[in-house]
Amino acid sequence: MKRAFLVLLVIAFSCTFAGISHGAVIQGIRYWSNERYTRVVLDVNTPVEFTQNRISNPDRLFFDLKGCIMSDEIKTILPISDNILRSARAAQFDKNTVRVVLDLESFESFNVMTLHEPFRIIIDVYGNGKAPSTPPRGEKQKITGIRKVLIDPGHGGKDTGAVGPNGLYEKDVVLSVSKKLGKILNERYNIEAIFTREDDVFIPLEERTAVANSKKVDLFISIHANASPYRSVRGIETYILNWTNDEGAMRVAARENAISLKKMRKVQGDLQIILQDLARDSKRDESLKLAHNVQVSLVSALKEDYKEITDLGVKHALFYVLVGAEMPSILAEISFISNNEEEKRLSEDDYRSKIAEAIARGIDEYVAPSKLVKRDSDKL
Repeated sequence: MKRAFLVLLVIAFSCTFAGISHGAVIQGIRYWSNERYTRVVLDVNTPVEFTQNRISNPDRLFFDLKGCIMSDEIKTILPISDNILRSARAAQFDKNTVRVVLDLESFESFNVMTLHEPFRIIIDVYGNGKAPSTPPRGEKQKITGIRKVLIDPGHGGKDTGAVGPNGLYEKDVVLSVSKKLGKILNERYNIEAIFTREDDVFIPLEERTAVANSKKVDLFISIHANASPYRSVRGIETYILNWTNDEGAMRVAARENAISLKKMRKVQGDLQIILQDLARDSKRDESLKLAHNVQVSLVSALKEDYKEITDLGVKHALFYVLVGAEMPSILAEISFISNNEEEKRLSEDDYRSKIAEAIARGIDEYVAPSKLVKRDSDKL
C-alpha cells in the first residue's frame, strides 16, 4: 500500500489574513492507492463548504474549500504517481479559499463524501487500469477464489467502542475475535488474513476501507460488538451497506460511525453516495450472500452450546467503514456487550473462539452455492 501524509502548517487567521476572524484550516492530505483506485483524504479542522470541477489541458480535478486557509510558506505538492493521479496540490486561491488540485493520469470516475468529528473530505478516484491476475493457491485452500481477506476489528486506541456493564471494552473483544479468525483462515484455508489493526491503536474509518481497496482483498469483514441502552436487548445481527428507514439500524450505524442519530439521519439523505457505491461491480448482491451465510453460521454454531441465542437477521445501514469498499463487505455485530449475560460470554475465550470458527465457516459456505442458505424471514 502506498501511503503518504502531507502536513500543512496551522496558522492563526488574524495573523495572516486580515478580516478573517473565524474559518477553517486545511491540516493535511493523505492517500492510498492500487492500480485502479486512489483515495485522497483532506483533513480540515472544521466543516467547510466546497465546490468541485474537472478541467482539461492538463486533465485535473479541483476542489475549492470556502472560508479556509493554509500556509503560503510551505511547498504543497504531494507526489503520487500511481498511474491514476500524478500529484495532489494545495494552494491559497484567494484569502478565503484553498484550492486542492488532483492531477489526473488515468481517469474513469470519482466520488466525494464528507465525514465528521473530525471533519474530512474523502475523494475516491477510479482509473481504467487493469489489476494483474493472481495465480492459484495451493491445494490446502478450500475457499475457492478467496485468497485474501481483510479483517477489521472495530474501534481501538482512544475509541473504546461500547463498554459493558462490568467494564468490558468492545475494542478488546473484537480484536481478540479478529485474531482468532485470521489464524483459522490462514492455517485451515490457506487464506491470507490482513488486519486493519493488530494492536490497541486508533485507525480512522476511511483508512480501513482504503486499506482493503489498496491491498486488493477479496472480502472485507468488519467485526463489532453491539450495544443498547436497554440491558435486556441481546442477539446477533449482520449488516451490509445500504439505505434504511429502520430506526434501530440507524442507531447502530450512528454509534459505529461515532456521530449523533440526528446527524445519521441527515447523512442518509445523501442517497447519491450510497447508490453509486452499491452499483460498483454488483458487489451488493455478493455482500448480501456473504452476510446471510455468516449470520446463519454464527447463530447455528452458538445455539449448539448456548441457550437464548437471538437471531436478529441480516440488515441494512450506512456504515462509513463500508462505503467505497470494492469487494463484498459486511459488518458483523457478534453479541450485545451491554447485556449482562452476553458481556460475560464475550469475556470468555471459548465464546470468542466459537464466534471466529463460525465466521470462517460462513465464509466457506459463501463460496459453495449448494450450501447457501436464504431465509424468508429476512426482509431485505
